[in-house]
Amino acid sequence: MARLTAHTRRIVMAAAAAVVMTGGVAAAVFLGSDTSADGPGPALAHSSVTHASDDKPGGKPSHPVGDDSAPDGSDGSRDATGPAAPAGVTGISETIDHATESGGKSVSITIDDGPSPVWTPKILDVLKRYGVKATFCMIGPQAKANPAMVKRVVAAGHRLCDHTVSHDEAMNKKPVPYQSTEVLDAQKMIEQAAGGGAKVQYFRAPGGAFTPDNRHIAAGHGMRPLGWNVDTKDWKQPGTATIVNTVKQELKNGPIVLFHDGGGDRAQTVAALKELLPWLAQQGYTFSFPAV
Repeated sequence: MARLTAHTRRIVMAAAAAVVMTGGVAAAVFLGSDTSADGPGPALAHSSVTHASDDKPGGKPSHPVGDDSAPDGSDGSRDATGPAAPAGVTGISETIDHATESGGKSVSITIDDGPSPVWTPKILDVLKRYGVKATFCMIGPQAKANPAMVKRVVAAGHRLCDHTVSHDEAMNKKPVPYQSTEVLDAQKMIEQAAGGGAKVQYFRAPGGAFTPDNRHIAAGHGMRPLGWNVDTKDWKQPGTATIVNTVKQELKNGPIVLFHDGGGDRAQTVAALKELLPWLAQQGYTFSFPAV
């Protein structure tokens, strides 16, 4: 089992817990007000997000990525009775993506755990200032609760990524039907919030909890499994300088950089992006979406 730290996002506010029921899976959602450097923000729904231990050298999950043993103890064969792929979805790789579309000296900015009505707009403003397109890995209930933010992300030309319904970092140890529900219900929530026929192009398992089955399910529904190479650990709020230095030191690991816009106060993330985006351009990097 992936070890969970005692850290839980500082988003559990003083309000009653509500439960979002989606396809038979319960996702705990806490209602409260987000606080920012600018003062209290509007009331919003936050998913209860926890993160696994940090023993992920090079941004790789602590459990083996691509391990062919199934989480339910079976022989790893895929569930033939699972949801059928929609018509017209072909050619999506099941391998975990650690590359950019353009290749060369390029990076991909990826942003997890939102959308947040407080922090997503601030991050969108920074991205716009520097002409950078990013990939937003959204939690299903967060997207459902904040459709205006999903639409704004799409309208700005960014891409969408499925980050599951309940951010369960142990989903790789759960039965295949559970994994399928986590992936496909979130995809539906995000696409319905986006409207206009927008599609989710990637799937990122929380904490890197990929399995052959959830990768197969995602790819069969048009979503490339998306990993990362640089883990900023910004969710721990280590300080802006630490986030910036982590990116500079770990870029040698590869081009996919992981930030967060949800799950708590993201002022340090916003400040770090303001420093890093122009610095990356000065170093000769271009910005690209992850490969599909």
